[in-house]
Amino acid sequence: MGKASRRQRGTERGTARSRPGPVPFERRPFEGLAGETDWVAMREILPAATATVSLRPEHVPDGAPTEVTVATVLPMAWPGLHRADGTVFVGTQSGNASGDASRDLAGQVLAALAAEPGNPVVTTAPATADSPRLQDLLTDDTTFEVTVHEGFDFWVEGQELEGDAAASLERANETVVPTTKMAALPSAYWVRIGDRAHIRLVLPDDEDAATDALARLHASGDDALGGDTRLLGAFRACGLLVPVWDLDPELGADDYEDELTAWSTRYAAALASTESLSADERRARSGLLSRQVTLR
Repeated sequence: MGKASRRQRGTERGTARSRPGPVPFERRPFEGLAGETDWVAMREILPAATATVSLRPEHVPDGAPTEVTVATVLPMAWPGLHRADGTVFVGTQSGNASGDASRDLAGQVLAALAAEPGNPVVTTAPATADSPRLQDLLTDDTTFEVTVHEGFDFWVEGQELEGDAAASLERANETVVPTTKMAALPSAYWVRIGDRAHIRLVLPDDEDAATDALARLHASGDDALGGDTRLLGAFRACGLLVPVWDLDPELGADDYEDELTAWSTRYAAALASTESLSADERRARSGLLSRQVTLR
């Protein structure tokens, strides 16, 4: 009896040792990927957008495509979809939340590749510490070029919908906030929400350094984008900072390209400064932090 108990305890300890541990938290889950700031934009601020990525062949099942379309949202908030035509989609704004968005999305990619064509991925297995990350799945030369869409018609591209399906797509399209990708800076997006217009910009820099730079600009009165604009504040997303400006609602995205370019020059100088923050800059920083929220 005693020997059996010891053997059982040993077996249990061995099983515990072999069981994968919990997923370690990743403050910047997309760090190291091409287009890190646009990965954040896709997951946090864009309503309807897609991008295509290339996969390492060793992670692709026989007969599955080596390219996957990354989308903001899929029908029914599915984590993934393997369409009947063979194309594979994953949704960045759905699925598990393990503390590492890269592992979660990698799991969605693998599940969508393994699904039979014509089927969605409704659920995915929870990620573990042994689960691969996007950094493991994607090729070194993959790009991440975001295409912003006016609606979710990309869900059913090439298909004719009727009845309830067509009505459902129309309802989804009505929820999309008009969004324009700007040319002046990567991951800068003009949006219209009701009768107001904003620019949201995902900064690629260390969160604390970016906050200091914004504080320097605010204290010197150089944080606006000209005319009747103001920096509302910034929020944190996936370890990066996203400043948001309130704009003149009568103007469009094109009207702010030059102003955003000029702001980027001022921001680069503020970011490069090695001087300690002045009293005014420290107050400005405190104000930014007091209005700051974290997404996911």
